[in-house]
Amino acid sequence: MSKFSFKQYAPFAILMIVAIFALFIPLLPNFDEGKYSGPDIAFILIAAALVFLMTPGLAFFYGGMVHRKNVLSTMIKSVVAAGVITVLWTVVGFSLAFGDTIGGFIGNPSTFLFFKGVNSGAPHLQGGADLTIPLSLFAVFQLMFAIITPGLVVGAVAERIRFTSYILFIVLFAVFVYSPLAHWTWHPQGFLLKMGVLDFAGGTVVHISAGMAALAGALVLKRRKSHLEHKEVPPANIPYVLIGTGLLWFGWFGFNAGSALSAGSLAVSAFLTTNTAAGAAGLSWMFFDVARGKKPSVLGFCIGAVVGLVAITPGAGFVSISSSIFIGAIAAVISNLVVSWKQKTSLDDTLDVFPCHGVGGIVGMLLTGVFATKTVNAAGADGLFYGNPEFFVTQLKGAVIVIIFSFVVSFVIFKLVNLINPIRVSDEEEEMGLDASQHDEKYSQGTLLVEERAIYIEKNSPLTEPIS
Repeated sequence: MSKFSFKQYAPFAILMIVAIFALFIPLLPNFDEGKYSGPDIAFILIAAALVFLMTPGLAFFYGGMVHRKNVLSTMIKSVVAAGVITVLWTVVGFSLAFGDTIGGFIGNPSTFLFFKGVNSGAPHLQGGADLTIPLSLFAVFQLMFAIITPGLVVGAVAERIRFTSYILFIVLFAVFVYSPLAHWTWHPQGFLLKMGVLDFAGGTVVHISAGMAALAGALVLKRRKSHLEHKEVPPANIPYVLIGTGLLWFGWFGFNAGSALSAGSLAVSAFLTTNTAAGAAGLSWMFFDVARGKKPSVLGFCIGAVVGLVAITPGAGFVSISSSIFIGAIAAVISNLVVSWKQKTSLDDTLDVFPCHGVGGIVGMLLTGVFATKTVNAAGADGLFYGNPEFFVTQLKGAVIVIIFSFVVSFVIFKLVNLINPIRVSDEEEEMGLDASQHDEKYSQGTLLVEERAIYIEKNSPLTEPIS
């Protein structure tokens, strides 16, 4: 028998303890006296499903760009968040993000502990206006955002982070970074919202937080061997990247339009700005590459489109459709330049999460401060372009606060995780590939196997005829 290891059994034991505790949460009936809107419920149910689809989309997007020996390990790190965050959100995450406020900084963890009272809860959050959808549906919609956010960080630490350590990172990040930011930004009593900061669908909560955590993770884990040796890592499967981009783009309609929380004109406007910014950004990245002497590439368009989706997220319901063209085009150029700068440094952000999500989110927040207009959303504010520099300054302050908070807390989390369990795989495991060393599995792509067999036969066969 193998020797008992606390670290080996701890995850399973914790899950079983949580499952047993869940049995003792009192059951309450659904609470609906005809106060909800059927069309709004149908719309947000679909939007939540679309946002969930972004998580496997992200897995394809990232999985296609890493080395073939790390495809599965990269993809599962995005998808496993669906399990970890779902349980954590039900137990305490939703309470921390949207429970009764404690000073505008965090929710009371006992408000919705184990989703207590969510089904029968009042149709509003503390101090907020009534929702037209059940509180339980709002909780599920917000869950989908919480799932994908730590998955974004994977791209920065891919090909060298230990799987068990990453699971622990997800838990700590969700509790100490994501939930506080969601409370600050989206809870009616959150201090950033009270300050006047506007973030329609997650420029701060999702993208800046993930981008800064990615930067912290890259610094803590340091450089891969291939990066130190300046070896080029060929993408494992560019069609995967294309599929992932399509799924992300499709899901983002739920991400942004769904954040209107009702099936109305605001959702339509957010849908259109989302699509327009993504298209403009994909073209901008690709054409900017061509202007710099490169060839138009599939990866270039895909990465650019995602940057556009990131940049429009904070302002999707606050800016005009025409402004979204400018936001997407400029964000793509800025992120492209930051990627080029990063390649000249020793920073090993494997899949450029910081330049694309972090910088893209920052640009989006600031440009929301420039182009927001009450003509689109009466609940918003006019931006700098419409003669209101105060709102731009407010957005700038909010972005700076989130940048500092996300980076510092994420850096501490990575360091803490490393003390509890080594965060980086050994040199031998890295050389073997994380698919084999972390999961005892292997990514097999048929065309590559055929190609390798053909090369092997050509080198070793005495026959001189070409292989059919």
